[in-house]
Amino acid sequence: MSHHWFDDPIPAPDSTVRVAAGERQAQLTKPPGSLGQIEKLGITLAAMQRTQQPRLDQVWITVFAADHGVTAEGVSAFPQAVTAEMVRNFARGGAAISILAREWGARLDVVNVGTVQPLEELSGVLDARIGPGTANFVHEPAMTVEQLHDALMAGHHAADRAAINGAQLFIGGEMGIGNTTSAAAVACSLLGRPAAQLAGPGTGLDAAGVNRKALAIERALAKQRSNRPLEALQRLGGFEIAAMTGAYLRCGQLGIPVLVDGFISTVAVLAAVRLRPELAAWLFYAHCSAEPGHRRLLEVLEAKPLLDLGMRLGEGSGAAIAIPILRAAAALHAQMATFTEAGVSQA
Repeated sequence: MSHHWFDDPIPAPDSTVRVAAGERQAQLTKPPGSLGQIEKLGITLAAMQRTQQPRLDQVWITVFAADHGVTAEGVSAFPQAVTAEMVRNFARGGAAISILAREWGARLDVVNVGTVQPLEELSGVLDARIGPGTANFVHEPAMTVEQLHDALMAGHHAADRAAINGAQLFIGGEMGIGNTTSAAAVACSLLGRPAAQLAGPGTGLDAAGVNRKALAIERALAKQRSNRPLEALQRLGGFEIAAMTGAYLRCGQLGIPVLVDGFISTVAVLAAVRLRPELAAWLFYAHCSAEPGHRRLLEVLEAKPLLDLGMRLGEGSGAAIAIPILRAAAALHAQMATFTEAGVSQA
């Protein structure tokens, strides 16, 4: 068995700093526990950053884009051409994630890991095409083992770029028509669940469309099912889903906190934590998506999302909406006065 980069260790957040952070929270000018989850977030960020002055000034967002052969099965409400068109929209700054990145002063990094058509050179878009989309996994494995490793490595490189640029928080996003089908198939494969439990409307399918999608997934699972994370990604995944998995694993190795977006991002997380359970300590979950399968995934991962706003856009947009909550937690932990400093009487 050869050694791969993702077999390298993932450190744990600093437990000594965590204990000290808990003691600091108990001394801040407020009734103990009165900031609820925000206190826990502050303590966790302190442990991750190994300081009682955690900061989230530098946020890095990477959106991975790719096409999916399974769109031939009529599983999306939008045509495949939209993937490439949306990459151009990211480059022009017109997409939801472009707006949010600008609004919060975050860096937006867009990586084309596999649109069907090669794209012209675009500002802020890295060309890392692994192939012209995945194969239709209803009939054959979505990608080769080599393509899987290339996709994971694209994620590794994205996390490295984040680290080199001083990122204090990483968000992974995705764009790819057909990718809720791919994500649901990977999740069904890893969890041993029937497609009907995890297939949802995606970009807006009607009931007949959702049924068609579930049937396509069931046909694929009959041939390709595997409970091994890398095998499931290779047979049923998308280049962008595998790239996100690689990015999350690399963030764990580098000790960069991750803010997880919605359904598709969470499937990438599921694959990553099945491969390396210790990654879980580096993850925050931004929101519960309106995509029905997301709630089930969050339950499996014992994840407590920060928000529940009925969002289902992807692109990392739900995670971006939650950035100010984590920033508030870091600032409150770092800057609030203690009772002693403020001369305020304790209970």
